[in-house]
Amino acid sequence: MPASRILLWSGLVAAAGGAVLCVLGWYGISGERFAERQLPYLASCTVPGAALIVAGAILVVAAYALPVRPPEPRGPGTEGENGSTAADGTAAEGTPPPSSDGPPLRVPGGTLAHRPDCPLIAGKPEATEVGDAALAPCPVCEPWPP
Repeated sequence: MPASRILLWSGLVAAAGGAVLCVLGWYGISGERFAERQLPYLASCTVPGAALIVAGAILVVAAYALPVRPPEPRGPGTEGENGSTAADGTAAEGTPPPSSDGPPLRVPGGTLAHRPDCPLIAGKPEATEVGDAALAPCPVCEPWPP
């Protein structure tokens, strides 16, 4: 189940539960004449219900804000001879697969060192070897062993 669906249904359930709590709190408060007898309903139903409605709305918005990725192509004929595919799903001719065997790379002006197969520098022809530069390791690919 995609994360966006989980967020959407979680948000709807939280908002519905919050609405039920708000209605119960209102019903309890409406039967009480004095303010000191209304406070328990506010504290136990109405305030948590309002918080659940807000949390549910945030989860629903987050579900719609997540990008939807198309499924990866699978099956015969979707990969090239060396296992690489181009951006349009066709086989990339003569492109070697990325490898972690090479030296760490950096982009010009960058402050991080990356493995050759790091997704942050994949497809960037301007990436060069780190050499003697003192760079921080990339938090995504972690080019140096801990």
